[in-house]
Amino acid sequence: MIPLPPDIQPLIESLDHHHITPVLVGGYVRDALIGHSTADIDIELYGVTSLEKLESILKPFGKLNAVGKSFGVLKLAYKGLSIDFSPPRIESKQGFGHKGFEVKWFSELDFATAAARRDFTINAIGYNPLTKTFLDPVGGREDLKNRRLAYVDPKTFVEDPLRVLRAVQFAARFDLQCDDNLLHLCRDMIAKGALNELPKERIFEELKKLLLLAPKPSIGLSLLKKMGGLTFFTPLEKLEFTKQDPFSHPEGDVWTHTLMCVDEMANMRTSDPKRNITLMLAALLHDIAKPVTTVIFDGVLNAPSHAEKGVETARIWLSRITEEKSLIEAVLPLIRHHGTPRKLYRCHAEDRDILRLSTQVCIEDLILLAQADFFGRTFLTKIPHRFEAGEWLYERADALGVLRSPPKPLLMGRDLIAHKMTPSEEFKSILDAAYEAQLNLEFTTRQQAQEWLKFCLERG
Repeated sequence: MIPLPPDIQPLIESLDHHHITPVLVGGYVRDALIGHSTADIDIELYGVTSLEKLESILKPFGKLNAVGKSFGVLKLAYKGLSIDFSPPRIESKQGFGHKGFEVKWFSELDFATAAARRDFTINAIGYNPLTKTFLDPVGGREDLKNRRLAYVDPKTFVEDPLRVLRAVQFAARFDLQCDDNLLHLCRDMIAKGALNELPKERIFEELKKLLLLAPKPSIGLSLLKKMGGLTFFTPLEKLEFTKQDPFSHPEGDVWTHTLMCVDEMANMRTSDPKRNITLMLAALLHDIAKPVTTVIFDGVLNAPSHAEKGVETARIWLSRITEEKSLIEAVLPLIRHHGTPRKLYRCHAEDRDILRLSTQVCIEDLILLAQADFFGRTFLTKIPHRFEAGEWLYERADALGVLRSPPKPLLMGRDLIAHKMTPSEEFKSILDAAYEAQLNLEFTTRQQAQEWLKFCLERG
């Protein structure tokens, strides 16, 4: 047995009353078997004669969304649950890409035949809540127990290129070992250009699942590398061949460090998904320009200006997978400044340096990235217990009130108008100069700002 939400029982009984057999499928069953809970439920319905009849049965239980009706799917919002209902169906490849399928549904199709269209054996497990029995025609429960990721049918698997990236994120999310046959199949699909068939939105969705849901995203990234998929996400494939100074980076190459950094950041994920994807992408891309900046000087490996040059490289990389410009613009400053906290700490930076930094990047997020960068490596000696540079910067930025945002201007346009000035192009110049003076701590209060303005105007 698997636990079911108590509120779903009346719905199950209603379907049974109308001679429809519900079978829970997919992620809900898989997650329940490994102790995860979810409010998203997929139910295949056996014995459905028409979608119209199904709609009349479901309507009393909540709000119906027929957005997938053309594919035989009805979505129900019911007591905090999101339930997808569909008759058993088969799919056949008819066109290019992830959506190029013809879908046919059959009310009397048997579960084993319907399950054959699924991607992985762990997603092909069914559960009949009426008889409280599992339907497992391809051994998904055994594979889940043995932490094995395997395809259901190689012939149908290759029809959907998105399944390559699903394999990557599933392996990481559930700590699964990719079956050799699946690995070889995905490698062959990538070599034949399968990923090129996918729209960037679908690629990004799978990447987000990897970065936001996996305890160790490095598992998925390493699998993607084994599949030969890093070249699609170029220049990530070059990181492995970029060595680092063995004193500061005993772990060796940039790829190994990047994997460690990403896992460290995963351990520090917050309750805000938008903030998390920003931080995770910054961790993944923070050293993206090291392959083109690494040099040997006086026998020491170094990558001067890799953070600065990484901004444009990361911008191009991100633009290939997402149109979310605000996200891109949030990631880039973190890459540009990921080494700044340690630099400021080493040189005992002044408050004005921290104020200026706050106008370019969210300092709180920057500290998290710098901490992931610091601990995301091996150490020649004992692993430090603290990230002292981050603690110091956090304390100073918090005291200055700029931990999460830059200081608000103390001098505003209305102050210029109060001095009988008419709004003009000169306004901006004066206000910009005032803000620079504020960042330089030439004044710290409204009164001091007024005195600064009076002096400037008198001086002409």
